[in-house]
Amino acid sequence: MDNVLIVVEDIEAATAFFAELGMEVEGKAPVEGPSVDSVVGLEGVRADIVMLRTPDGHGRVELTRFHTPAAVAGEPRNAPSNTLGIRRIMFAVDDLDDVVARLRTHGAELVGEVAQYEDSYRLCFIRGPEGIVLGLAEQLG
Repeated sequence: MDNVLIVVEDIEAATAFFAELGMEVEGKAPVEGPSVDSVVGLEGVRADIVMLRTPDGHGRVELTRFHTPAAVAGEPRNAPSNTLGIRRIMFAVDDLDDVVARLRTHGAELVGEVAQYEDSYRLCFIRGPEGIVLGLAEQLG
């Protein structure tokens, strides 16, 4: 897999949220023109993108802010975990409590509770800006 795309309205807040996870900005660029229109199946696309890379270099998240055409809401803003479609992106973290505390400074809230799965993992879902849901997993032992 190369990357996951997340369409956002506030690209700065979303970038700061993912940077708090340790992701690094790989690049930023405005995109537009016939080739962009052709790929995404829309006309008159004018957008800004930010590509973020995970610390291990193996994963990337692309954030896109559409100026034209305007973004369209596809589901309830704070859709429940059983809504059809992509629900979350899971990240491995070393200290779950620390990451949750840092993400809360960006307005994030737990979706449920921090839970422990056997003696293997501590896990949680957290909702950040734009309703983005992340899963966080801290391996135990």
